[in-house]
Amino acid sequence: MRQFIDLSIFLENDVLSDPPGLQPNIDYIRHDQGAEQVKLFFEGLDSEDLPDGEGWAIEFVQLCTHNGTHLDAPYHFHSTMNEKLDGKERAITIDEVPLEWCFQPGVKLDFRDRPDGYVVTANDVEMELKRIDHVLSPLEIVVVNTAAGSAYGDNNYVDRGCGMGYEATVFLLQQGVRVTGTDAWSWDAPFSYTAKRFAESGDASVIWEGHKAGRDIGYCHLEKLHNLEALPDKGFTLSCFPHKIRGGSAGWTRAVAIIDDP
Repeated sequence: MRQFIDLSIFLENDVLSDPPGLQPNIDYIRHDQGAEQVKLFFEGLDSEDLPDGEGWAIEFVQLCTHNGTHLDAPYHFHSTMNEKLDGKERAITIDEVPLEWCFQPGVKLDFRDRPDGYVVTANDVEMELKRIDHVLSPLEIVVVNTAAGSAYGDNNYVDRGCGMGYEATVFLLQQGVRVTGTDAWSWDAPFSYTAKRFAESGDASVIWEGHKAGRDIGYCHLEKLHNLEALPDKGFTLSCFPHKIRGGSAGWTRAVAIIDDP
């Protein structure tokens, strides 16, 4: 028996899943309005001539490529990538991400017990892998379950959850992982917490440190996943093919986990 688990949030108007100014806007054209549009294509047609007086329903959507559940391309993080592999090269955009990266066995790391704003370390990752008795293989997709997952729909969602630090991210990438994911707004710790660390230290390296790991080893990550609590620690396949936006920094995806029960 094959089981499908939806790991995506909605694109919708009324649930805050982005900071002010970055939220989506959806205008819904209902069937009565659609009937008026149909009339424009057929001279002499009256809307009452249509079955039940109804035309089509469509939506006009204004989006950022980072609204909803989406896959970030290396280009989002920096203009170059792979400085610590084969040498610095142009960062690939979302339409250039290898499709084989986006359909692979998945592994879940559970960091829901970490406080909001906590920066996960490489040691944290190693300890969690030990707990679930798993050795990473190249191209496995690693998703991180944080406290933000259960906060989706709350007004403070963007400030919830822990973040993945530079060393934790590089540790995963050195194992051959090329797609990661989180149920938080960002792969990094929420900006509100990073801003406090930067104010105290003046060290700009703490800003977006997990993202900036892509300068050294190119990778993608999923943000605003949902329902990770429903996943086992391992034993599932994750599908996250992104929308093909030419030259884009990200693409929306209907992320789905697939479990084949024996």
